[in-house]
Amino acid sequence: MATAKPQRSSQEVEDTILRKIFRVSLTDSVETDTRIVYLELTAAEILSEGKELRLSRDLMERVLIDRLSGSFPLAEPPFQYLIGCYRRAYDEGKKIANKDKNLRSEMESVVKQGKKLTVSYCRIHLGNPELFPSGDSNADEPNVSPLLPLIFSEVGSTVDNFGGSTSAGGIRCTPGFLDEFFRDSDLDTLDPILKGLYEDLRGSVLKVSALGNFQQPLRALLFMVSFPVGAKSLVNHPWWIPKGVYLNGRVIEVTSILGPFFHVSALPDHTIFKSQPDVGQQCFSDASTRRPADLLSSFTTIKTVMNNLYDGLAEVLLSLLKNSNIREYVLEYLAEVINKNSSRAHIQVDPISCASSGMFVNLSAVMLRLCEPFLDASLTKRDKIDPKYVHHCNRLDLRGLTALYASSEEVAEWLQSVNLVGVNQYSDGEKCVRQSQEATSSNSNAGVSSKPEPTSSGERTKYPFICECFFMTARVLNLGLLKAFSDFKHLVQDISRSEDTLSTLKAMQGQSPSPQLELDISRLEKEMELYSQEKLCYEAQLLRDNTLIQHALSFYRLMVVRLVGLVGGFKMPLPSTCPMEFASMPEHFVEDAMELLIIASGIPKALDVILLDDFINFIIMFMASPQFIRNPYLRAKMVKVLNCWMPRTSGSSIPASLLHQLSLEYLVRNLLKLYGDLEFTGSHTQFYDKFNIRHNIAELLEYLWQIPCHHNAWRQIAKEEEKGVYLNFLNFLINDSIYLLDESLNKILELKELEAEMSNTAEWERRSAQERQERTRLFHSQENIIRIDMKLANEDVSMLAFTSQQITVPFLLPEMVERVASMLNYFLLQLVGPQRKSLSLKDPEKYEFRPKQLLKQIVHIYVHLARGDTDNIFPAAISKDGRSYNEQLFTAAADVLHRIDEDGRIIQEFVELSAKAKVAASEAMDAEAALGEIPDEFLDPIQYTLMKDPVILPSSRITIDRPVIQRHLLSDTTDPFNRSHLTADMLIPNHELKSRINEFIRSQELKKRSEGLSMQSTKDSIQTTAGDMF
Repeated sequence: MATAKPQRSSQEVEDTILRKIFRVSLTDSVETDTRIVYLELTAAEILSEGKELRLSRDLMERVLIDRLSGSFPLAEPPFQYLIGCYRRAYDEGKKIANKDKNLRSEMESVVKQGKKLTVSYCRIHLGNPELFPSGDSNADEPNVSPLLPLIFSEVGSTVDNFGGSTSAGGIRCTPGFLDEFFRDSDLDTLDPILKGLYEDLRGSVLKVSALGNFQQPLRALLFMVSFPVGAKSLVNHPWWIPKGVYLNGRVIEVTSILGPFFHVSALPDHTIFKSQPDVGQQCFSDASTRRPADLLSSFTTIKTVMNNLYDGLAEVLLSLLKNSNIREYVLEYLAEVINKNSSRAHIQVDPISCASSGMFVNLSAVMLRLCEPFLDASLTKRDKIDPKYVHHCNRLDLRGLTALYASSEEVAEWLQSVNLVGVNQYSDGEKCVRQSQEATSSNSNAGVSSKPEPTSSGERTKYPFICECFFMTARVLNLGLLKAFSDFKHLVQDISRSEDTLSTLKAMQGQSPSPQLELDISRLEKEMELYSQEKLCYEAQLLRDNTLIQHALSFYRLMVVRLVGLVGGFKMPLPSTCPMEFASMPEHFVEDAMELLIIASGIPKALDVILLDDFINFIIMFMASPQFIRNPYLRAKMVKVLNCWMPRTSGSSIPASLLHQLSLEYLVRNLLKLYGDLEFTGSHTQFYDKFNIRHNIAELLEYLWQIPCHHNAWRQIAKEEEKGVYLNFLNFLINDSIYLLDESLNKILELKELEAEMSNTAEWERRSAQERQERTRLFHSQENIIRIDMKLANEDVSMLAFTSQQITVPFLLPEMVERVASMLNYFLLQLVGPQRKSLSLKDPEKYEFRPKQLLKQIVHIYVHLARGDTDNIFPAAISKDGRSYNEQLFTAAADVLHRIDEDGRIIQEFVELSAKAKVAASEAMDAEAALGEIPDEFLDPIQYTLMKDPVILPSSRITIDRPVIQRHLLSDTTDPFNRSHLTADMLIPNHELKSRINEFIRSQELKKRSEGLSMQSTKDSIQTTAGDMF
């Protein structure tokens, strides 16, 4: 029978546990484990005190201090030793579970005290590393906190290939150590340690790209700010918001603690700040020869790691924002980043003074994640967004931004009046807040004013976090996501230009090779390879991330709904005057929304989950309202959005929003109005811009004409507004048609001359290489101009053709009918006149030149107007055109129509109209002969024709024929003689002159009649005499 093992006393067990934990001995016995240190002096002191050489909780701290303070051969450095103590204490704690219940309780207390003491001395050592000797073992190691590997071990990593690492260098952190280290301690003790850790984390991601290890440091950062002391230390770090005279956006990105985390990106950056590994080089080199599956894999990887970054950074900010004492510091940081990078909105951005696109795209994604709680489908929290923030918040610098309608002077005057009224309306507390605002804003222009301390809450108006987050996000998206899309668009344009240049150089090399050309081609190919890599990087991070785009669109849906709320909601008509709250909103709020909608329309499935009704209604309300949105290019962009959503194939379903009441009543009307409004945009390129913008309007109008409800609305507008909106639209449509077709046909003649030059090989080869290159470029330029102008001309003539089939009255008004007739006659002259053969091209379809189709459409317009001409004025207008009318043109046109199989009924009606015009021409000649010499005072001063309805211009007091001046006013609302403002309702009828003209006409007719009777009488007399003679 085995002898029972003697039961050890609690003191003996305690001694054993503590010796194992601290690896020390108080007796000079031979130890097999060389790591155990004999504390000889400590043992001597204990004996001198009359105590047993046994470790106890009372001696624990004393023993630990002696162990750390002494110099022992082969001993571990202090930090590693303390970490080991904690790990051994943890292991001993697990063993205690099998002990006797009473003994277990005592030993658990001992282990707990040992762990606490170890953690406490870890803090002391890390805060004062010189306190305990550490030997030279770390002399060659990087100067980073030894705590960092433990934190990396604690947070782990799940990304194997990109964005992180699966290990922390083999170091494992004992469970509970870090939590105990950071949880129960004051800021004074931990602040130096935490500041060093934050600096180490910042350094570990500095110049790290999306393919580098950023996830471990990011998780470590999130872990640290999850502790109140960690969050407080971070926002009080001198590098939280760097200070200095030379502080700018790039300095914040590079030197702040969070800046390098936000810099991690796949997007290209300036060479000085380029991150590694190079994303373009590693993922997209030689992309043209790569398999699509390889590229798709790279796209997916980059999208995944970037979303991991967005999520991690959002978690960090959310963790900080949850603490009400920390929130103000976070908002100050975000505001500083935004304000110091305001110049990113410029077309040319200085990469040295502005933060990178990568940082601002990342910040855009993070801010959108912060906005998610108030971007619900019903937008229930939209009233939390206070429009006064734009002008009364001293945190963000929004006041210098271009407003939707109001000028800066108007905004200043309005704010002054609001403040004066508000003094008598607000409570004493609110008065104090307003006085504080005024005091702060009075210094806003005096250099760089210092920000109020985050803790002094009484120094600024308090806005809800939702409000602050909303306006900060709007600014970040403008400077970040939208700017990056703009940069991408410019990059694509650069690539296109480079491809054209490369094609030209290769053609020249084929004709006359030279070493210089070879060098130029090689250099350009290398540049294009880099361009291609950059383009694919943009595509990977931006265009392939539908979730990011959809979050941004949800944000802008809230934007347009909130803006519409400032004018009374989604209803028409709009108020008679624009509310200043709306007029003073930054213009880019709307422009960014429209731009993103256009971008998203070109990305598959990007709009699938977006509610578009609010966007469409917003566009319908404001696209033709220059008194609400001043910028005509912004209103034109709204049409481009609608144009993007127009079904491109026949049989496609009609968007439901186009059938809503607001759309049915106002969409066509406002498109017609905008067509005319765009004649004068205020830009030096307005003449050419209007054609591109009107092209979008024309495409949309043509589509709407095919929808019965919009078709009927269009006809009703033409009937109600035949002398208003519709006549204005028709006038500009005719102007554009004449200019574009004339320009196209003239350019065709120039192109044929260039073709003739180039086809004369002998003469062409005698020219210098530079001259040949210039002429070749001119040739291609002319080709592009013809193609564009002819496409637009076809569009305009087509619209005249299909609308005139059912709407004829505006075409036949006195001020319009002669212009319409002259236009049609001119087109007929060009297409079937003497020079038609000189317009023949080898490949007319290449230039969108379809003369047969054009002729058909022009003849259809003739016929349509003839059918609606109840007063028979159209034939006279045709024959009155002295520049282009010729009855032989109608005969030639009819012959061509027979050859191209036009409908026989159309040809017959066209021939009948020609006959009527011939009769009208004859009658006009007789009438002119009957009038004889017309007094100058009866002649129109512009057309030099007999006035029928003379009117006096109020400013210049000149008399002019009403149809002539009305035709002028359609394009220019000024007096043609002194440029003063003039409208049709200001014309003064000249009744006295009209009576005299009528009297003149009657007298001339009587005179002619009497002369005719006299001649007839003479003729009869002669015939009678002759009869008598024979």
